[in-house]
Amino acid sequence: MNNFSAAQRSRVTMLNVAERAGVSKASVSRYIGDDRALLSDAIALRIEQAINELGYRPNQMARGLKRGRTRLIGMLVADIRNPYSIAVMHGVETACRAHGYSLVVCNTDRDDEQERQHLALLRSYNIEGLIVNTLGHHRDELHELQREMPLVLVDRRVEDLDSDMVGLNNSQAVEMALAHLEQRGYRDLLLVTEPHDGTSSRIERVNGFQAQTTHRPLLCGAVLETGDALVAGLQTFLNTPDIGPKALFCANGVAALAATRALREIGCELFEDVGLIALDDLDWYPLVGSGITALAQPTAEIGARAFECLLKRLRGDVSEAQVLDFVPVLVERGSTQGIGGG
Repeated sequence: MNNFSAAQRSRVTMLNVAERAGVSKASVSRYIGDDRALLSDAIALRIEQAINELGYRPNQMARGLKRGRTRLIGMLVADIRNPYSIAVMHGVETACRAHGYSLVVCNTDRDDEQERQHLALLRSYNIEGLIVNTLGHHRDELHELQREMPLVLVDRRVEDLDSDMVGLNNSQAVEMALAHLEQRGYRDLLLVTEPHDGTSSRIERVNGFQAQTTHRPLLCGAVLETGDALVAGLQTFLNTPDIGPKALFCANGVAALAATRALREIGCELFEDVGLIALDDLDWYPLVGSGITALAQPTAEIGARAFECLLKRLRGDVSEAQVLDFVPVLVERGSTQGIGGG
């Protein structure tokens, strides 16, 4: 088998293959396209030999544009450093690959101007569909894209955008967390969350926490955002007289990391002075103290279902937009086993 550098392969054209094989350029096009069955076995063999001899690699992008299809799916991510985003993205990419599509990922880094530029870039790539996990501040651009291609939202709603939405049932997740903490004997609870910044999932978790602690007479609840005031806020929470044992509910993995670091800075005994349960289940949770109890999101399934929704639209489904809400799985560890419930 001949070895060719990438530069050499890029210089070989379809015409070169046709001349080497002694066939027409149209025959080569049929061979590398969807019409190979139209060629005789002898011609197909000659073309195959010529391709191998010359090291020819067809330009898949150009072929896709010519046919009006690129088999590219775009994904817009607010923060690619967030473990949740990485896990969902992996689920999307795996599903794309299984159906013959490739994924183009753009990270906005929570920057509106980056989001605007990436939307323009994805359009220039002639993507066939778009999966969005951002704040969606550029609603006009998203609405315009939605008129051109299917669009699916992941985890975060975008106001006035009537698209399929795949994510977590936040109300049920909060209910599961509070029921577990209450059953374990905790009474004074603090929700630690990133600033909501218009993020619908964070707002839903805060609203659910406040509503459900109000309706659970044994519980008292407060909310604290991550940031410069986190350490002082946690110190105040721990020092304030309580109605019973204290626990933190961290609204995602980023908040869990920030809270754990802050508790160590304070000198808190994990998890004797305070219990902790966190949404998301990250690899480092079992390594902290006796392990952090988690509500694990089915991130791979969320990503896969987002692509499946997109694929249905690509295949012509025009039914009403649907919301797919997943339920987390409780993973119990030592961080919530120190007070009564054993």
